[in-house]
Amino acid sequence: MEGGGFGGFPFGGDPEDLMRGLREFAEQQAETVQEAQREQFATLTLNTAVELTAAALGQLQPTGGPDEQAIALRDAMRVLFPEAVALVSAARQGFMRER
Repeated sequence: MEGGGFGGFPFGGDPEDLMRGLREFAEQQAETVQEAQREQFATLTLNTAVELTAAALGQLQPTGGPDEQAIALRDAMRVLFPEAVALVSAARQGFMRER
């Protein structure tokens, strides 16, 4: 059986070992894909939080002097910031839970 392998199997070696190796490789590839998807989801969630916060602040049209405008922006951030933090926290927890 020179070079032909088991039963004429062209790759040589035990077919069971080859199948086991292929299965392990497929599992590793699946884990890599899942990790990439989790990272992409976390990144998209973070980007969404930033974009929503920026868009909401962009809609504000504070009036008055600088002090009044600063107060209006701070008031808006009191509402917006916890929402952004909630999105980021959910993304982070989901990402960390899967690792």
